[in-house]
Amino acid sequence: MATRYYIRLPDATRARGSDAAFSFSAVSAEGFAEQLQAALSDSALFDRWKARQEDPDAVDPALGATDPGASVHGEQEDLHVDLVVTSSISGTVLKHRLRLLAGSGWELRDVTSA
Repeated sequence: MATRYYIRLPDATRARGSDAAFSFSAVSAEGFAEQLQAALSDSALFDRWKARQEDPDAVDPALGATDPGASVHGEQEDLHVDLVVTSSISGTVLKHRLRLLAGSGWELRDVTSA
């Protein structure tokens, strides 16, 4: 079952994770959407993060879930970016990926059935 997540990056210039190796590099709404969609639809970001953990084998494999059908739409509104994610990914996995990509520079605004 797909879920729709409404996410806001209040200040797109500050929507960066604490480690540049995993962080957003985008500067446009479309770029943020593309990078988040890639992070949800394949395991590359998760795999890179897991490999850098002290004990990679201890990482919960459920955090590596992917959704090849995930879609993300981004829209610039003044200084903030609004993202609409449609995915079967759990909220826990979505939040983990967003913390890697944007640090604390994001807000979950709403969640609905897709």
